[in-house]
Amino acid sequence: MPVTMTYPPEILCELQENTESIRNICILAHVDHGKTTLADDLLASNGIISTRLAGKLRLMDSLEAEQIRGITMKSSAVSLVHEKDDKKYLINLIDTPGHVDFSSEVSTAVRLCDGAIILIDAVEGVCPQTLAALRQAWLEHLRIILVLNKIDRLIVELKMSPLEAYFHIRVILEQLNALVAEQFASLLLAKSIDQEVVDEVKTENNNENDDDDWTRNESRMCFSPHYNNVLFASALDGWAFGIHHFADLYAKKLSIKREVLMKTLWGDFYFDKKSKRVYKGAQSKGQKPMFVQCILENLWSVYETIIIRRDNEKLEKIATSIGAKLTPRDIRHTDPYVPLHLLFNQWLPAASAVFDMVVTQLPHPKALNIEKIEQLMCNKSRRFDTLLPETQQLKQAFLNCSSDDQEPVIIYVSKLFSVNQNALSQNKQKPLTAEDIVQRRELLRQKQLDKTTINEESSTIQTIEKDQTKTENGAMKPVEAESNENIDENVFLAFARVYSGRLKRGQQIFVLSPRHDPTLFIGKDLSQVSAHSISHSVQEFIVQDLYLMMGREFTLLDQVPAGNIVAIAKLDSVVLKSATLSTNIFCPSFTGLHFEASPIVRVAIEPKNPAQMKQLRHGMRLLNRADPLVECALKDTGEYILSTAGEVHLQRCIDDLTKIYARIEINVSAPIIPFRETIIPPPKVDFLNESLANQQQQFKSNKLTKERPPWLLEDGLVELSTQNRQCTFQIRAVPLPDSVTRLLDENSSILAVIEQAQIRDDRKVTVQLNDQTLDQIRQLRERLNEEFINANGNMWNSNTIDEIWSFGPH
Repeated sequence: MPVTMTYPPEILCELQENTESIRNICILAHVDHGKTTLADDLLASNGIISTRLAGKLRLMDSLEAEQIRGITMKSSAVSLVHEKDDKKYLINLIDTPGHVDFSSEVSTAVRLCDGAIILIDAVEGVCPQTLAALRQAWLEHLRIILVLNKIDRLIVELKMSPLEAYFHIRVILEQLNALVAEQFASLLLAKSIDQEVVDEVKTENNNENDDDDWTRNESRMCFSPHYNNVLFASALDGWAFGIHHFADLYAKKLSIKREVLMKTLWGDFYFDKKSKRVYKGAQSKGQKPMFVQCILENLWSVYETIIIRRDNEKLEKIATSIGAKLTPRDIRHTDPYVPLHLLFNQWLPAASAVFDMVVTQLPHPKALNIEKIEQLMCNKSRRFDTLLPETQQLKQAFLNCSSDDQEPVIIYVSKLFSVNQNALSQNKQKPLTAEDIVQRRELLRQKQLDKTTINEESSTIQTIEKDQTKTENGAMKPVEAESNENIDENVFLAFARVYSGRLKRGQQIFVLSPRHDPTLFIGKDLSQVSAHSISHSVQEFIVQDLYLMMGREFTLLDQVPAGNIVAIAKLDSVVLKSATLSTNIFCPSFTGLHFEASPIVRVAIEPKNPAQMKQLRHGMRLLNRADPLVECALKDTGEYILSTAGEVHLQRCIDDLTKIYARIEINVSAPIIPFRETIIPPPKVDFLNESLANQQQQFKSNKLTKERPPWLLEDGLVELSTQNRQCTFQIRAVPLPDSVTRLLDENSSILAVIEQAQIRDDRKVTVQLNDQTLDQIRQLRERLNEEFINANGNMWNSNTIDEIWSFGPH
């Protein structure tokens, strides 16, 4: 039977020092696939909540809107402890939303993690946000394990037999792996296109390891019980298992080697009871696969006994056979899910299965992917080896992940979030001792006696008797009410990870903006560098309060070693949404986050009381900091525009404005729909596959016979004048030749490099493109010029290439 342990903050701080025992992970899934329910099971294993409330309390959903809607809207973290083989591990777990409107919260979470748990509903299968979450995890180079959740729905709701459930699960895995292969191939192709041409020497040296790389990638990207990266679970009922759980059991029972069972418990294998041997070809021979024989039939038997038939006598036999202890009261409980949950919690506890796979399959912070390090430190427009030598040396600091004092401190802040001050540990009221209670009562009596010189004697006596009665009954003291009066306010904390060094309270650190250019400090005396001399790109910050995140509560810390996730206070004064912090001025600003969604739903807002416009502006500033994706803007017309990802995201932002940040009533307009136009070639055939050439010719002739508007000249030339008639414009829009369009599509990555270089040049940031990239740009220019010259029509000639203003947007 698993033992539930509660670990004090001192144990968590001690485990933070051992980097190899740390796992930074997040839970990813489509909406309503069971992320927060699984998180409750993991919290219950540490005694943070009761095991009977797991799946019902949803502790990680701290917002009122989250509890009402039943979905997660923001990422929240908690630090848990898991013991395996007499060794303790620190699991920094981040629960993420599954709704598409809050995919930006997923982006902020995966940036700080090394591994991820992807959940899939066994009934619904792979959904759109499942693939989106997988793509975000791959872009951040995370290792992933799969949890097929809600297996119980196949039994209770769909009434499947064990064999039908096996084929259903196998189809889901095959579909997932097919989509994974497709996504992985597209990412590899995009990566090969975006990456500059590799030197021939380097290519020759890497050819020998290609097979090993593909084998390793297959085991990491392909989900199969054979690779020990798949769990079967029901988070609501509190159980989970991998095939290795039953391999250990049946190795002793059937006298078969564990290694053989690990290869045969999943797949087209069956066990012959007569010969006591495992054979291949279960489907062709009409036999049940071993996964059905040894695992699913036992699960189905438990559910049929407890949930469907309510057979208490058989339940007692099952509990005895697996060594579970159930009291007669538990067995006779009116709710059949109570004994079911207790039985599975002792037989196949979900927390133990998940944590065991996390610590064995997912990497620790010291195993940080080299490719991820280079991706964090430089964008696609340049190569890592073109950075300054001082900057390249920081790569070793990432790999060391050391907390030594001589190591540079490197931190990334992925977002700012708002919490109530009452959630901070220093603001929580400590339990009073008997001596404290006596002292407070004495102070209260003294205060009441002092009032007798001011008030009338009769009223004073009545007040004293009334207050003494309240004091003896343990009523709230006026002093305590005054002390808590100013605490009901929200503060901003920074959601961050320490990649190198040790972050301490009182430490001075640089906040690096996206415009930070380390080349500006070549040859400068770094001892003289200060925020006053380079305030446009770097600011100084004195670290104040640091917090250990425990879901809805935050425990104050004095220092945080490398490899850990931490909440930092007071950073909202120097950080807008995300930032890079370092004690080394040559550390580059980390690349931006990848967002799957963009703010497309725009509304205009205004206060119902025009005199409260100042509060609205202040509230929008706070909302802009707290939400990674929301955009707040002021139009030329004086309207305040709020841009969000969708309807649910919009409603949450409006609620935050009215209840937390602005605290005023506001009017919200109907969504502002932006219209976009483009030019496409007319169709050649209709839906009946008949030619439209004659109809289009007749349409053109009819248009020519009509009176032409004064602004339309011959051959599609449009002439317009300004209102004062001082300027006249003539514009003609024509489609590009097909050959030019194809060439631009084939070289979209080169165009992206050019666009990023132009953006950085506009910001007056030094741009260094290597010779290979410049050569590719020159070749593209020459090919474009050839295509324009060879194109038909009088519009295109050898000068067209010099008349291009911009490419895109695509």
